[in-house]
Amino acid sequence: MKVNVYSKSGEKKGEVDLPPVFSFTPRVDLVRKAFNAISLSLRQPYGSSPTAGMRRVGHNAGPGHGTARIPRTSGSSTAVLLANFVKGKSAHSPRTEKVLFKGINRKERKMAKFSSIALTSSKEAVKARGHRIPEEITLPVVVEDAIESIRRTKDAVEFLESIGLYDDVQRAKDGTKVRAGRGKMRGRRYRTPKSVLIVGNNYDNLRAFKSLPGVDIATYSSMSIRKLAPGGVAGRLTIFTESSLKQLDGEKQ
Repeated sequence: MKVNVYSKSGEKKGEVDLPPVFSFTPRVDLVRKAFNAISLSLRQPYGSSPTAGMRRVGHNAGPGHGTARIPRTSGSSTAVLLANFVKGKSAHSPRTEKVLFKGINRKERKMAKFSSIALTSSKEAVKARGHRIPEEITLPVVVEDAIESIRRTKDAVEFLESIGLYDDVQRAKDGTKVRAGRGKMRGRRYRTPKSVLIVGNNYDNLRAFKSLPGVDIATYSSMSIRKLAPGGVAGRLTIFTESSLKQLDGEKQ
């Protein structure tokens, strides 16, 4: 299976064979399962103190006093320690020792990653995610390594315009909305749709693209299901440099 190789100016400069991983039969169910496992494992533990509501001294007067035998503070009728009383401890509160990690089989995780990579070459899957792509472009988009020499965001925009993918970045920019709920008070005020993923050799050499709305950057070693299939839906619009594409030849199925 061959795809076009595009130059820094957006012109077609040749063709290249795709690695065998792009011929992998996709398993959409495993992509969703792996994404959920990874996302749930990233949760931050939270909970009340183990001694909350227990830092009191309560005395049980015993039988024969005409009152219920529950712990009360000395010299008062205020009940303490138990969860069913005012000023008592919290019943079934969140605990920091709860194990939030969710595991997934090694082979399933590997198949999910292969499926996510393979679906970057499917126009149907990419369009189903809502990406805007020109009809004549071949997927995945492969470009020469010279794009890693781009240092200014202005030049990055010109490159994406020349290749016909800036419309998708504009879609992400137009789709940016204020988040509903408490999240907007916690440093994540806006939600931005995902746009292009750019995979290269050096993360630092791709920083000019990072400030564009919805654009993510990655290297061969940092490609993850969360980047390749945001939300557990595979088929993200992806740009590979020639060198990063060659590194996929070593993937063993």
